Amino acid sequence: MNPFSARANSGRSKYGKERPMRNTRNRAIGAGLLAVAILATACADSGGGVGDGPEVVVAAQDFGESAILAEIYKGALEANGFAASVQRVGGFRDLELAAFEAGDINLAPEYAASMLEALNGQAGEATGDAEETTNLLNARLGDIGLVALEPSDAIDTNAFVVTADTASEVGLVTLSDLAENGADLVLGGPPDCETNPFCIPGLMSVYGLDLSANFQPLDAGQVTVQALEAGEIDVAILFSTSGVIADRGFVLLEDDLNMLAADNVVPVLTDELLEAYGDTISDVLDEVSSKLTTADLTAMNKRFDIDAESADDIAADWLEENGF
Repeated sequence: MNPFSARANSGRSKYGKERPMRNTRNRAIGAGLLAVAILATACADSGGGVGDGPEVVVAAQDFGESAILAEIYKGALEANGFAASVQRVGGFRDLELAAFEAGDINLAPEYAASMLEALNGQAGEATGDAEETTNLLNARLGDIGLVALEPSDAIDTNAFVVTADTASEVGLVTLSDLAENGADLVLGGPPDCETNPFCIPGLMSVYGLDLSANFQPLDAGQVTVQALEAGEIDVAILFSTSGVIADRGFVLLEDDLNMLAADNVVPVLTDELLEAYGDTISDVLDEVSSKLTTADLTAMNKRFDIDAESADDIAADWLEENGF
């Protein structure tokens, strides 16, 4: 049986997903047995965590921001009594989805617009509204046994950047400038740029700029930065919250025609995990989302990418600063 197939459930979560009523435990008889039960629960340091449910395994894709967010989710859950761990799943979303389907992970920090477009075949459904985009995402996730919770205010979109020298020589401030003056420039970034509606297809449909013949697929992050600095590419696709943009003096081209959609950070988890814990887990993750900001992402990415600090140390500082 496909673990991502729809299930017939009873009861309803606040996110509109059907789920069965959780079984209750038989109550201990007598004060002595009750005290033993409470002590055993308080002292448990392994196994199921809250309510003896499943361990939460958080996915981390192969870039710093994902690793930091995974550690934040893990730490917030552990602070609230859950057993949690982080599992690296590689650099691309298809590997993460395969890990969900295989049962290797059951929670991931995701990006609303990008995940929606990955699931809908790049149909261009995502909008600039985080709630609307997340609702559309949930319509797709329901078919594969997943659900997205509340989106955060933290947003990380594709960023088209050039060196200061290129910006000056070609006359680039906005993506409209790139369309007017940069048709011969070489674009470098993640392989999915060729089909991502917020990358090459978006440049074509919104700005009338076709860079498909000049595109060089590269691994995300440092490889792209090195290629830009070496002059192997002229325009780089980075994350808009990347600390390297300011550190290296790169120029981020303004999306003046609003091509980019709501890539707000959002927790995505399996139906099984939500059924097991209900509001107990969603409340923790929603609290994280309510406190996470774009400025936080940028500062934490700078610590990871530039200062070479570890994801777990960076996450621990954010959790302490935000009351976890």
